[in-house]
Amino acid sequence: MNKIHNKTLQDLEFSTVLSQISDRCTTDLGKDAALSISPYTKKEKMMEALYHTNEYLSSFDNNNQVPNHGFEEITAEIKLLHIENSVLEIKGFRKIASISNTVNTHIVFFKKFHDYYPTLFETSKEIEFTREIVQETERIIDRFGEIKDEASSDLQYIRRQLNEVKGKINQSFTRALSSYIASGYLDDIKESVVENRRVLAVKAMYRRKVKGSVLGSSKTGSIVYIEPEETFRYNRELNNLEYDEKEEINRILKNLTAFLRPFISLLQKYQTYLTLIDVIAAKAKYASDINGILPAISSDKEMELIDAFHPLLFLTNKRKGEKTYPQTISLHKENRIIVISGPNAGGKSITLKTVGLLQVMLQSGMLVSVHPRSKMCVFKRILTDIGDNQSIENHLSTYSYRLKNMNYFLKKCNDNTLFLIDEFGTGSDPELGGALAETFLEEFYNRDAYGIITTHYANLKMLADELPHTTNANMMFDNRTLEPIFKLVVGQPGSSFTFEVAQKNGIPYSLINRAKKKIEGGKVRFDRTIAKLQKEHRQMSKTSSQLKEEEVKAREEAKRLDELNARIKTKLESYQELYDHNQRMIYLGNKVNDIAEKYFYNNKKRPLVSEFLRIVETENSKRKRQTKKEKQEVKVKKEIAEKEVQKEVAVIRKKKKAAKEKKVQKEANKPRPVLRIGDRVRLLDGKAVGSIDTIEKDKAIVNYGMFTTSVSLDQLELVEAKK
Repeated sequence: MNKIHNKTLQDLEFSTVLSQISDRCTTDLGKDAALSISPYTKKEKMMEALYHTNEYLSSFDNNNQVPNHGFEEITAEIKLLHIENSVLEIKGFRKIASISNTVNTHIVFFKKFHDYYPTLFETSKEIEFTREIVQETERIIDRFGEIKDEASSDLQYIRRQLNEVKGKINQSFTRALSSYIASGYLDDIKESVVENRRVLAVKAMYRRKVKGSVLGSSKTGSIVYIEPEETFRYNRELNNLEYDEKEEINRILKNLTAFLRPFISLLQKYQTYLTLIDVIAAKAKYASDINGILPAISSDKEMELIDAFHPLLFLTNKRKGEKTYPQTISLHKENRIIVISGPNAGGKSITLKTVGLLQVMLQSGMLVSVHPRSKMCVFKRILTDIGDNQSIENHLSTYSYRLKNMNYFLKKCNDNTLFLIDEFGTGSDPELGGALAETFLEEFYNRDAYGIITTHYANLKMLADELPHTTNANMMFDNRTLEPIFKLVVGQPGSSFTFEVAQKNGIPYSLINRAKKKIEGGKVRFDRTIAKLQKEHRQMSKTSSQLKEEEVKAREEAKRLDELNARIKTKLESYQELYDHNQRMIYLGNKVNDIAEKYFYNNKKRPLVSEFLRIVETENSKRKRQTKKEKQEVKVKKEIAEKEVQKEVAVIRKKKKAAKEKKVQKEANKPRPVLRIGDRVRLLDGKAVGSIDTIEKDKAIVNYGMFTTSVSLDQLELVEAKK
């Protein structure tokens, strides 16, 4: 039995969500089913519905999309099948074949991709797969909705006879037409159609000369419409055959209806299954529109909503292009009740409705608009008291109605209950109503219930501080601009900013001062202290945020410096290795040079070879001491050094190229001088200077002394103009 009261669903505007999901259904049955969705209180049923929606949503982002599930309702056809000797219409058979084919496609699809859609596969597995309905229907009815000739041997024979008779009718009429045209008995129009039958247009004066049946005449009476005698006989035969055809078709459809009658329960399951798929698809589309996800579902009573959006508000603001503020709120065993305070129009009620609506949606198998790290659970009961519940019909005031509601809460409230109360305790004397509200809150607390309330009462804020598993929270308010920030802060109560809001709305300061004097000083100081704490908390949050940003920047800078230091160290080591290698090469070169010089003077080969071998052996002994690993390290460092050098060379080249391009661009932008014969010039990218001997069109003959060359004027720059 559903234990979530209809009033709760009404308070949370759940029907609006259902209406939006219904709009996303493609079938009438799906739309009706969506409007009748109700929350589950058993976790197993809820999880199955959630997995259905989540799996269907995943199909939007992969290549294995769920096949089309559209169908036409067959409720009337199923009712007819229950009646003995009834006969369905051809349209009804086609709808049944279509729905059977659609379900078969789904069964095959989910069997093939059961790894992607395990829960949807389990649901489709419960439906029997059969091709008999489709095969038998297609054997009799073609894709245009006509009975096939092959539906029965009798029908095939009748239609063959029909075609023959129709051919004879045309032949006989044509013969008669030709004969009477030759006789001159026919009017200029020759023929016409009366009662869907071809007739001869005979001149009235010759009507007795034409044999046949008179079917009418023209308005003036000058023409008589006669069906030729032979054609008339064939038409009578045609009528008999058409009657036989109709009777045979009726017999075939009656047999087909009898064939489908044993499948009544299966057809009902088919329709129920496709209706379910339509609702699941609509839920998935809705989840896509509100950025809904499946949060972690806790076995304990634990709710942690991170960046939770009110779906209705989110969609409304999305259409308007306005921002929606998310809320983060947490309920668990150590923090079962939250008391939210703060100014009016600050977002307290929206926060309350967001928590309630998301919980109801989740328990109805819908994905919710929260952060993926969020956690939620199942509540057996969700109790709400939101809005002005004045009952005119029952002659109850707002407060009387709320007391009646509280009485219901007291009867139903337990550790499996989530209660949501807006403006707790209002409607009566602040002192007396506040005391009663405090007692109710203590009772809910003692019953281990979970809940969120909003209030302006100071005694409830103080009680929340005293009870171990109850927490104060407030909606942030900028007391400088007197504008709500729409952000929930857990841990401290909020000020109502009564006088500040009054001042913002134009109430004279003198009246506000008089009002302050009328209340106890302690209350004003308490409210002012709360407001001050809120201001300090906001400043601390801002400072904390700035410190975190600076800390992140410092970490990134330290990391960058460490990487730079490591690169410099590696580069230095590579340069040192390269330097040592070059020094050794210089040393060996000097040694070889000394030996060569000695040989030049004494011309003795033996000392030369001996000295050279000694140097080689010395170098080889050094090489032997060097392990393979050290060689590899030297090679790697050398390569790194060479790469670094190449990088630096590339950077230098790039800079030079950029400078050159900049220079070229600058030169291109400068006004070019007019070159004349005798001017000293050079090529734009050259150094040699020559003088212009002649200029012809766009080319100049430049004399460089040893030779002359023809060059385009665009490629020359002026060095010195001819004086």
